[in-house]
Amino acid sequence: MTPSLFSTLFIVALVVSVALRLWLSLRQARHVAAHRAAVPAAFAASITLDDHQKAADYTLAKGRLGRIDLAVSSLWLLILTLGGGLQSLSNLATSFVPETSLWHGVVLFGLLSVAGFVIDLPLSLYSTFRLEAQFGFNRMTPGLFVVDTLKQVGLTAAIGAPVLWVVLWLMQGMGANWWLWVCAFWLGFNLLGMVIFPVFIAPLFNKFSPLENEAVKARVEALLERCGFRSKGLFVMDGSKRSAHGNAYFTGFGAGKRIVFFDTLLATLTPEETEAVLAHELGHFKHRHLWKRIAVMGLAVLALLWALGFLMQQPWFYQGLGVTAQSNANALILFSLILPIVLFPLTPLTSMWSRKHEFEADAYARKQTNAADLVTALVKLYKENAATLTPDPLHSLFYDSHPPASIRIGRLQA
Repeated sequence: MTPSLFSTLFIVALVVSVALRLWLSLRQARHVAAHRAAVPAAFAASITLDDHQKAADYTLAKGRLGRIDLAVSSLWLLILTLGGGLQSLSNLATSFVPETSLWHGVVLFGLLSVAGFVIDLPLSLYSTFRLEAQFGFNRMTPGLFVVDTLKQVGLTAAIGAPVLWVVLWLMQGMGANWWLWVCAFWLGFNLLGMVIFPVFIAPLFNKFSPLENEAVKARVEALLERCGFRSKGLFVMDGSKRSAHGNAYFTGFGAGKRIVFFDTLLATLTPEETEAVLAHELGHFKHRHLWKRIAVMGLAVLALLWALGFLMQQPWFYQGLGVTAQSNANALILFSLILPIVLFPLTPLTSMWSRKHEFEADAYARKQTNAADLVTALVKLYKENAATLTPDPLHSLFYDSHPPASIRIGRLQA
């Protein structure tokens, strides 16, 4: 393959991907706007017209911002590749560290991260302090935003830089089968992250306190006993200091499993509804969805790293994407830049698999608790999070990791 041919294929793939994303986004906007005037009959008794229209307007506003983000990110990708931006950053990194050093790649990744942060910052600020605030969700202060950003930068430097150095060292020193070693390291690092995240990293951003609501605690502990689930503790997270959105999740694994409730969730749901939501999460645990996803992701990473091993030996891969210097760091960055385009056609499959898991978790919750409690909890969460009840079917089929409200609740009520 020639560099010019590869450049042409890259441009065609990018244009097709952007066009499809834009078409799906506009379909979603038209469908939501067309159904804004009336609450779906199945929800007429539980969702007011004002709440339904708020959800529609929120969805439309996020869609507009998403289309702007799509345009900005696509332009940035072209600047980095065909525009020579990555090569310029590589030249800049050489002024700090010799190109032969592994730290040259680390510095290059750092420069790229800083540039990407600057590019993304305006939309991030607008999303947090304008869009989310407009619909009553944002509780983040400018000071907290700055503190969070500094913490994220510090963690990225403290953890990301050594991890990246190890990856580059493995790529350089492990011969033709380096991709096997990198995949093993990646899997080990992710498993380690599941252990240390809830104990050391999450508390840097949020306060976690033991669950004190006795009514909720009694129901949750009885549910855990019925399901044979052992956890390290029940915790409440102060999510309300950043957002009004509510959630609950499991974190960690093995003896270190924790159950975390957002304080906003507990303020919204009754003890019975909270129990039903937790039963749904337990369904994911009982069906081993996390481990299935880790296994599939591990195989996918292994295949992708093998593909990278082939591409990094091809001069046309670098030259076709605007880079003159062949190096492991450049190959890794270029591969990560084009990967979203390559994997985009698989989005419907991953979404379908995720929705299947959600149905399985709902079925488990229906066996362990009252299905009516889960239905009312879901309706409240749709309302409180301003999630649209009328998504475009094709857009939902392509993107949604959770089933649409009408289908999901319809199954629970059947």
